Amino acid sequence: MPRAATAGMVENVIWPAALDADRSRSDGRRVSLDLAVDDPTVDEIAKAVQQVGYDAVIERDKTYPREYEARGRVVVKDADDATKSDLLGAVAAYMQALRE
Repeated sequence: MPRAATAGMVENVIWPAALDADRSRSDGRRVSLDLAVDDPTVDEIAKAVQQVGYDAVIERDKTYPREYEARGRVVVKDADDATKSDLLGAVAAYMQALRE
């Protein structure tokens, strides 16, 4: 797809590894251990993204480059008003609340 066609649409990709408490920062975790959760699923991530107020698309057949098994990923649509770090922090906080 040409770059000009996607210029106005911001998509952020959230991999389960970014929120996984079992991973180190160098292995792909993007949030602090205080916010990370054990073995996050794409369904939980998508639900948390929707709670934060964005549209989420689950792509189950995708594999994180540092993993061997496909856990999928969540594509967040039109999140141009938040940085990726802010988005990940908010999603992680909601995931912790969902698990309580």
